[in-house]
Amino acid sequence: MSTLDSLQKTFQAAVLAENLAPGLFAREGGEGGFSIYANAYRARLTDALRDNYPILLLALGDEMFLELALSYIGEQPSRQRSICWFGHQLADFMRQRPDRVPHPALADLASMDWALRGVFDAADQPLLRVEDLSALPAEDWPGKRFQLRATVAMVELSWNVEPIWQALSADAEAQTSPPHESKHLLLAWRKGLDCKWRSLASTEAAALRGLSNGGTFAEICEVVAEIDVSASATAVATMLQQWIADELLAADPQQSICAACGAGFDCGVAAGSDTCWCMCLPTLAAAFTDSSGCYCVICLKAKLYAQEA
Repeated sequence: MSTLDSLQKTFQAAVLAENLAPGLFAREGGEGGFSIYANAYRARLTDALRDNYPILLLALGDEMFLELALSYIGEQPSRQRSICWFGHQLADFMRQRPDRVPHPALADLASMDWALRGVFDAADQPLLRVEDLSALPAEDWPGKRFQLRATVAMVELSWNVEPIWQALSADAEAQTSPPHESKHLLLAWRKGLDCKWRSLASTEAAALRGLSNGGTFAEICEVVAEIDVSASATAVATMLQQWIADELLAADPQQSICAACGAGFDCGVAAGSDTCWCMCLPTLAAAFTDSSGCYCVICLKAKLYAQEA
């Protein structure tokens, strides 16, 4: 290990531990400059947590939130390339360290905050449309599978924290009632640029769990019928219509054929990407030289990129 590499690792460990390693500084007076790094590290991560958990911050208050943040930073140092995603384990940390928060329901409030932040930042995807399902032959319905968009999150909660979240998001000074225990599923999603949420009834929760686990339409109907024997395939179809209206479901992946290697590949643009081409070497070579290479018959994206190159 080089001297520079060793020094950098020692300095990093000292910042994380807030303890000065013997001989870290070659001259006197370095402690003051070091404290700037150590304090700035924690201050920036605390600011990131405040940004990622705005309603939890309001519920706890500045002082208690700071104590929680510093405790979390001490045990869960940042390992994310982007500070935007720092704090993804905070809710679990709160559940594992109940002495760090005044009420266990606050962990659920953190889960709700994080879910809504996640769906806001998630990549967009093409939407499944009612017309897509109308074109599906009747014999294909039992085996039909659906895909949730990346802008959808489902969160298992143990407390009814939604009224608290709603009240504090409308008024930071709102007086809230203590929550009660209630195991249920929260649905969070982004529709356009708006983040939305709702608590799910047991039948819809079971249907969405089945869908997210890769279940077919027939299997989803069976799961729902186990909870409510009166629920029929029509009831699940009604749920599907609502999910489409809420923009929860992604369009089916579309495939093109590579003219260079003959392989099938998904249209990247249809899936929300900026580029679309097969990753075989002949295709990549042609794409950066002329327009004779493979291009997607769905979006023509790679061909256009090749012509511009």
